[in-house]
Amino acid sequence: MALKYYECMFLIDSGKWALDPQGTENAVRDILTRCEANLVALTPFQEGKLAYEIEKQRKGLHLLSYFTMDGSQGKELARLCKLSPVILRHMVIQHSQILFELLTNALLEHEGQGETAEEEAAV
Repeated sequence: MALKYYECMFLIDSGKWALDPQGTENAVRDILTRCEANLVALTPFQEGKLAYEIEKQRKGLHLLSYFTMDGSQGKELARLCKLSPVILRHMVIQHSQILFELLTNALLEHEGQGETAEEEAAV
């Protein structure tokens, strides 16, 4: 089993996200679990109008994820994403371990700072 380091940007149906964000996120997590991926980070990245219509959708939410997974599971991940009613598109990038750690640390640190800034503003 050769674990590899991946970044994946999922394009999610923003209507389904608006109605049930937790359920939509759980659907993505379920796909990664079925592929035996170890999820390190998952965060909404950007929501907005798409440049062109995809599966009759004009708006979408980009959901950024970082995970480790056996490289042989790539085809299964693509298959499950195509079958998902939540995911419109996805793009997977393989990283080196060093770059993966830098990206995930920066993302997790940024998320932590966002909470700290909100807490400071409330005080």
